[in-house]
Amino acid sequence: MSSGHSHSHAPAAIQPGKERPLWIALILTSTFLVAEVVGGVVTGSLALISDAAHMFTDAAALAIALAAIRVGKRPADAKRTFGYHRFEIIAAAFNALLLFGVAIYILFEAYQRIKSPPAIESTGMLVIATLGLVINLISMKLLAAGKDESLNVKGAYLEVWSDMLGSIGVIVGAIVIRFTGWTWVDSAIAVLIGLWVLPRTWILLRDSVNILLEGVPADLDIAAIRRALVGVPGVSSVHELHVWAMTSGKASLSVHLVSPKGDADKLTRACAHLLEEKFALHHTTIQVEKVPCEMASGDHRY
Repeated sequence: MSSGHSHSHAPAAIQPGKERPLWIALILTSTFLVAEVVGGVVTGSLALISDAAHMFTDAAALAIALAAIRVGKRPADAKRTFGYHRFEIIAAAFNALLLFGVAIYILFEAYQRIKSPPAIESTGMLVIATLGLVINLISMKLLAAGKDESLNVKGAYLEVWSDMLGSIGVIVGAIVIRFTGWTWVDSAIAVLIGLWVLPRTWILLRDSVNILLEGVPADLDIAAIRRALVGVPGVSSVHELHVWAMTSGKASLSVHLVSPKGDADKLTRACAHLLEEKFALHHTTIQVEKVPCEMASGDHRY
């Protein structure tokens, strides 16, 4: 029996140099948040308050993303041999739960207001929402480059994206109210914002939980990986195949290969190269056996 491993310095979840855009987005969002809360109270607009609530979750998401980057930089130690990368996923899950809470609150408040629509100052509502839209567009531009590298930054980007649509909805609502006097439109738009956010929040939470449960990353096909390994000359069977991720972009694999007559070291190198080139799996542990071990009787003995 022989085992081997392959390590490669794959990209981190987010590069340290990309902290600056997060800081700028956080400062812009936090500054405008205060103005939007005050404006929502003064104008009596639930849609504006809804947008302010989303602005708050934007700020929280950005702050958590920055904290996750800082914590993730800490090196592995004797107690945490994989380092602190998983903190990013915990932060993303927290952001998703926070968004769920905000969306549900807005839906409930909108229901209460539909029964008794309050007076709304549409001009102030329009001005503040327009400023909010500008802030959202700037923040989205800043976060766009890192959203595909980090689930945590993707969560922050999604929150800013949803808030941008919310700002557009508030602008439309303010214009309608100004020319028609239909104050119920304010609550209707708040409901639409909440309903739009919920499914996207669910996707973020689902992806985060999948990583926390050591699930197979969504971009990897474990059946295809198994077929590729079995297709390597000298490999007669595969068992104990596990694929998981510590955080976004940091997938790992462990597997037992059965090869009665093959060269274990050569086979290990060949399979590690295959996994890296075809599936971008840079952190792999491969055990080669001449005779299947007891774990071969079931795919996952855990």
